[in-house]
Parts: sequence; structure tokens; C-alpha cells
Amino acid sequence: MNAPTTYFEHGTAAERWERARLFFDAKEYARAAQILRALAQEAPGQLAPRLLLARAYYHSAQLSRAEQELRAILEDWPVEDYAHLMLGRTLERRGRAEEARPHLRMAAAMAGEFPER
Repeated sequence: MNAPTTYFEHGTAAERWERARLFFDAKEYARAAQILRALAQEAPGQLAPRLLLARAYYHSAQLSRAEQELRAILEDWPVEDYAHLMLGRTLERRGRAEEARPHLRMAAAMAGEFPER
């Protein structure tokens, strides 16, 4: 096992998760993403670090990375409504509203939000 090279890599997975959440809550999204990227690679089967990583990318305007992570999440968890919502918003922010629409509709339907008739 390699020794940590920075403060961000130091500690157990739980300690790094807590550190990433602290940075995210402090709106230090790029720092949070730096920690979460390694956590997501270590445990790709865990949804929480991957979703928070996508959110950190989104909030730090790393939209291409956010889109890539959200698409990967939806491959593994196609019924994750929040990932559909985030992907839709990411695509909108990238100027791809038409491509965003199905994801936003899917997220709304999964959340039980149906348009009034």
C-alpha cells in the first residue's frame, strides 16, 4: 500500500469521507472533489461518494467531469432519480437543454412530480 502524499490522502476512508464533506459544506468544491475522486476509485460500488463527487464537480464548474461521473452512476444505478436530476441540470448548464429534458422528466416522475393537466 502506498503512503499518503498529501493531507487530503491521509487517514482511513471514513476520515477522508468526513474531510471531503467538511470541504463540500464549506463550499470548497474543488478540494472536496480532490478527496472524493480517490474515494470513488477505491469503492466504485458505493453510491454516496460518487454522487457527492459529481455534485462537487458541478459546483466547481467542472461540468464535463460532472457529466461523465453522472453518466457512469446511471449505468450502475439507472433508477437513481437524483443522478437524473443532476445530469439534466448539468446538461442545461452546458447549453444542451434538449438533451437534458428526458433526464429532468425522469427525475420528476421518479420523485412523483407529475405535471398538472
